[in-house]
Amino acid sequence: MGGIFGVASKGDCSLDLFFGVDYHSHLGTRRGGLTVYQETNNFKRAIHNIQNSPFRTKFENDISEMKGHIGIGCISDYEPQPLLARSHLGRFALTTVGIVTNKEELAKELMDKGISFLEMSGGEINQTELILAMINSQPSIVQGIQYVQSRIQGSITMLVATPEGIFGARDKLGRTPLQIGKKLNEDGSVQAFCLSFESFAYMNLGYKHEHELGPAEIVFVTDSGYEVLQKPSNEMKICTFLWIYYGYPTACYEGVNVEAMRYNCGKYLAKRDKLAEIHPDCAAGVPDSGTAHAVGYANEAGIPFTRPFIKYTPTWPRSFMPVNQEQRNLIAHMKLIPVPQLIKDKSIILIDDSIVRGTQLRETTDFLYESGAREVHVRPACPPIMFGCKYLNFSRSKSEMDLIARRVVKQFEGDNVSEETLAKYCDPDTPEYEKMQEEIRRQLHFTTLRFHRLDDMLDSTGLDHCKLCTYCWNGKE
Repeated sequence: MGGIFGVASKGDCSLDLFFGVDYHSHLGTRRGGLTVYQETNNFKRAIHNIQNSPFRTKFENDISEMKGHIGIGCISDYEPQPLLARSHLGRFALTTVGIVTNKEELAKELMDKGISFLEMSGGEINQTELILAMINSQPSIVQGIQYVQSRIQGSITMLVATPEGIFGARDKLGRTPLQIGKKLNEDGSVQAFCLSFESFAYMNLGYKHEHELGPAEIVFVTDSGYEVLQKPSNEMKICTFLWIYYGYPTACYEGVNVEAMRYNCGKYLAKRDKLAEIHPDCAAGVPDSGTAHAVGYANEAGIPFTRPFIKYTPTWPRSFMPVNQEQRNLIAHMKLIPVPQLIKDKSIILIDDSIVRGTQLRETTDFLYESGAREVHVRPACPPIMFGCKYLNFSRSKSEMDLIARRVVKQFEGDNVSEETLAKYCDPDTPEYEKMQEEIRRQLHFTTLRFHRLDDMLDSTGLDHCKLCTYCWNGKE
């Protein structure tokens, strides 16, 4: 994933930029970057690897030298950014979030016109450099952004900083958010405007929510206000997984708070469950994202919410930070410390945000059994993930066969599975779905397993279902 933040201020923007980007640290784990336009008519930039150190510790020495009125920054899981450009469009800096799935095709088109690209490690094209080149191929920055929106497959939301202000553009179908905040002085005059992926990132910095960009909307933000350069389109497919997993609890997308949505998810899970058959003693969530789902479940079911294990966060990084899956699994295990008094002889409803590969949740369940649990009933907060995301690349899986649901389907159906057959495994009212669910339960050592239904999960947002992307669960665009 990743997160972006930008500031246009009448005073120095560096501290707001520094903390605003830092508030996006939950969205990425590999690199951070900042750039500020300075009075010397140059962009000052810093980019650091943050895989083993928090963003703040890597940038606290840089920020004292990054004084200016306009700046943008990012947390990234992929390429180093922001990138700087000096072209017929002038000086500008670019940062993006999202994924371009047809980048090879687009790069070839540009290379045929004489534009070359640097490669990232592993031979991949730097997709932010590709976006920069596409913008540069057009007569203006706005036309360049529109060209990107019209040509890429996947999704790209971006900030483009110039000496005069910041262009902000939400991706074509609004799969990721982009929001504007306004900061006032004590006398009521405007001090600054910011652009942010996360709505909560500017709240403690003194900004009030001003505007949420719609799909494909383009704005130009200065220290005095913002201008809409391209009105939003009507069609939206925002990523539902933002609420289920990625979003910070205080964040809001399309006016829907993450924590409130997760409570609703838990409530719907409990409404569907057959509690009289399993007689659970308590409900617990896999921290952190599973916690709110479990609270909602417990409140609806009328059973105690407990924390049978606690996440040790002072020194252990996020479980998916290392590239190596084995290292991620080890760290995920090391972070969870049991509370035996809340586990021994208990029948526990355990709620996690999702089951992707299944490895970590199986180890967590075994960990509970080893600590004395009598039963572990697993209730994921979303349906089985059947398709690899091609819009935000939220999973590091290289193949759909990394997904446990797809491996089980292959186990039953062989290598060549038709779309019609796969659709049966996505439908919770079919025998195929029940058979798949039971096999996942058996392989992962759960006492019982019931996935969240897609319709209930979408209802939990309160938004029209047609505005929500469900591709990873049912393969529908």
